[in-house]
Amino acid sequence: MKKKLIIALAFSISAFSFAQKKELKSAEKAIKGSNFAEAKAALNQAKALMSSMDNKSKAKYYYLLGQAFYANGAGSMQDIDKALESLENVKDAYVAEVGELKQNMTNGVLKKGNKAYEAKDFSTASKYFEHAYKMSKRDTLFLYYAAATAVNVKEYDRALKLYEELKTLEYTGIQKEYFAINAETGEEEVFDKATRDLYVKTKTHIKPGERVTESKKPEIVKNIALIYVSNGDNEKAIAAIKDARAETPDDIDLLLTEANVHFKMGNKAEFQRLLEIATEKDPKNAELQYNLGVIAGESGDNEAAKKYYDKVIELDPNYINAYINMSALILNSEKAIVDEMNGLGTSAADDKRYDELREARQDLYKTAVPYLDKALSIDSKNINAAKTLMNIYSVLGETDKFKAMKERVEAMEGGN
Repeated sequence: MKKKLIIALAFSISAFSFAQKKELKSAEKAIKGSNFAEAKAALNQAKALMSSMDNKSKAKYYYLLGQAFYANGAGSMQDIDKALESLENVKDAYVAEVGELKQNMTNGVLKKGNKAYEAKDFSTASKYFEHAYKMSKRDTLFLYYAAATAVNVKEYDRALKLYEELKTLEYTGIQKEYFAINAETGEEEVFDKATRDLYVKTKTHIKPGERVTESKKPEIVKNIALIYVSNGDNEKAIAAIKDARAETPDDIDLLLTEANVHFKMGNKAEFQRLLEIATEKDPKNAELQYNLGVIAGESGDNEAAKKYYDKVIELDPNYINAYINMSALILNSEKAIVDEMNGLGTSAADDKRYDELREARQDLYKTAVPYLDKALSIDSKNINAAKTLMNIYSVLGETDKFKAMKERVEAMEGGN
């Protein structure tokens, strides 16, 4: 009985082996004939026999499955993913064949990615570039292209994942460039070294040179930070910005981005501190001075606010909001004067004080008028400035100016 059982078992194994080889051969033949659907069907049948396959047959199965899914470039992105996954299981067999297939896959995917990029279909291009990186992980430049094109179409979650991987890989993108001047056009052109040297030798190009490109690391960490800001993930944004600023400490935009995140978080003291650093780095930036003026005004430091607004006007005489805010600061002082006037009695001393306060109030109005006039000259449709001027002229008793401004306000309101 034992002998018959052993013979029967051996026959069974032989039958499985024959079936495996038959299905794998059928798949191989279908692939050669570009009949990839038929190849997948044969491989699906072979898969049922996987448990009895030896390592060599398994390697061949996964290699053929990778070819079937790739379909000479006709496969979808999902098919390409499956092809890559299958090829990873080939292990140490078919090394040359898998290498060649992956190179063909990479070239095909890059071609599609470049075509999508030229058509400004950045979303599709990004996905193709990402697939190219998966096929050839030594070429981290493809991963960088995938991240950069994802940002173009605001696919921030994808871009963040790709940039984080680049950061983990410590990618810099630094490389040596070879260039020469086109003798006919006078334009600089970049080549690989062999092509550059050939063109120089044939005298179509002159003045050859080489240089090292700048690191892309600052851009990568900056974009990581900006994506966190865009997503409203403030804590991660602050941490990422600090990394980015360590790479490019003189980047004003990064400094302001960090300041704005602190502002969103309610950290106004830190916001002000960072803005002050920014003004030291860029003292002629009117926007920075204006923002500092706003903060000072909100903090009740009117003198500091006026100083900043004066600086804004000096840097940019047409910065309308500086004139509006300056006039508002001046007129805000009116409340204290009015409150004191309303609290006075009827004594001679009170009457004298009342007259003094009334004169101070009128001086206040007269001080605000030039700023409002300038604001209105910059924006003739600024109804708030016009209404404020109208009311000031009424209080000052300047009847002609009041009437003229009243007509102007009515015209504005009629136009609306």
